Amino acid sequence: MGLSKKLTAEFIGTFWLVLGGCGSAVLAAGIPDLGIAYVGVSLAFGLTVLTMAFAIGHISGCHLNPAVSFGLWAGGRFSAAELIPYIIAQTLGAIVAAAVLFSIASGAPEFTAGGFASNGYGDLSPHGYNMISVLITEIALTAIFLFVIMGATDSRAPAGFAPIAIGLCLTLIHLISIPVSNTSVNPARSTGVALFADTAAIPQLWLFWVAPIVGGIIGAIVYRAIAAESE
Repeated sequence: MGLSKKLTAEFIGTFWLVLGGCGSAVLAAGIPDLGIAYVGVSLAFGLTVLTMAFAIGHISGCHLNPAVSFGLWAGGRFSAAELIPYIIAQTLGAIVAAAVLFSIASGAPEFTAGGFASNGYGDLSPHGYNMISVLITEIALTAIFLFVIMGATDSRAPAGFAPIAIGLCLTLIHLISIPVSNTSVNPARSTGVALFADTAAIPQLWLFWVAPIVGGIIGAIVYRAIAAESE
């Protein structure tokens, strides 16, 4: 598959992740009595990955996330030559999706951007968790995410079920960590909405690049070490 097709797939896939996941938070989560709340937002993020994994997994691998790309590289599943192009495509897809979401949301009466589904610590954490708590959460959960991705896509794993396992894993990650960091585990997702948030989200973006990438590399390396024992 040509690189341009892979990058287009990553752009579209990440666009869908941000529009679907962050869109559920911005447009549907806070409606009185009818809002989908944390559980609904968690499911929305999981469903975006599950649906796109089936749609583009055979084209680009459906990373949709710089931390996943770094992790798969560290795990020996992805070429270093494609790493930067993938990250650029993912980040652009997230930014365009956030722009579309902002255009939709701003059409409502009395619209205020507020946090706009952005990630943060301290005053920007949904429940006030400090930087260390958020850092640990993002590293640990991204490590588990990559561990699951590596295992589910292993040639020895049951064929055809990887998108389900990965989508459900991302759902569970959100159920755990929305109260802590509003859940990133994805630098592109964090970047896209931070550009439109009416908060100090941009100065905190460094954590949501560093922590997921570190966690992703750790998770992939651990899985690679364990899996190698039975090869």
